[in-house]
Amino acid sequence: MAEHRVGNREEWLEARTALLEREKELTRRSDELARERRELPWVPVEKEYTFETDEGTKTLPQLFAGRSQLLVYHFMFGPAYSAGCPTCSAAADTFDGGVVHLNQRDVTFLCISRAPLEQLQAYKRRMGWSFPWASSAGSDFNFDFGVSFTHEQQRDGADYNYRPVRLLAILEAGVAPEAIESIAADVGTDVAGYLTELPGLSAFALEDGAVYHTYSTYARGGEFVLGFYPFLDRVPRGRDEDDPPENWIRRHDEYGDA
Repeated sequence: MAEHRVGNREEWLEARTALLEREKELTRRSDELARERRELPWVPVEKEYTFETDEGTKTLPQLFAGRSQLLVYHFMFGPAYSAGCPTCSAAADTFDGGVVHLNQRDVTFLCISRAPLEQLQAYKRRMGWSFPWASSAGSDFNFDFGVSFTHEQQRDGADYNYRPVRLLAILEAGVAPEAIESIAADVGTDVAGYLTELPGLSAFALEDGAVYHTYSTYARGGEFVLGFYPFLDRVPRGRDEDDPPENWIRRHDEYGDA
């Protein structure tokens, strides 16, 4: 464990109460940001999309399942993958318990990926999950909402997280290429196949039969779905991931004894 300051209880209490004020500021700011998210303009979704689900082919309005709000986690599981992304899988370990509570607030939650439905179903069985998961194979949905990319876009550039990026540039720059190659192999593909997908989360509203896109977040904006990180942020060693961060996350059935 790294070197740390040692003090008495009075010194700790003084530092802790000072930190509490900062934490309260962050909570108030977070509440303000949540309000600002809700005030974003709604954009009509005019293109028709179809998805393969456990109950058959559905349109985007049908995914709402009778509710007025839809929350989609863009799970990284592309057509070239043989298994889901380990980090998305770690996030998904928390989904089942939350679905029923979201439903009570008029929100339907599901994951959407481009892999064929049969692969998603098989992976769900392996992981022991029950949340809804739909395949957007054959649809532009993932591309239109900024989480899937062609090989040409990887090479020439595309928008991700509201900024232009050239995905293959991370390899050309020599930024941890071994780590990316390792993750690609872990999902059963090569780097180009792996980088066809990136994570995100999108929200939609259904009103008077029309669907509206209300919010999307990507990259670290979606980090809150990794429910164990807030716990790690509160222990002495924190995330303990080094810089650049260590690629330590595994699927829950792949960890050894800890």
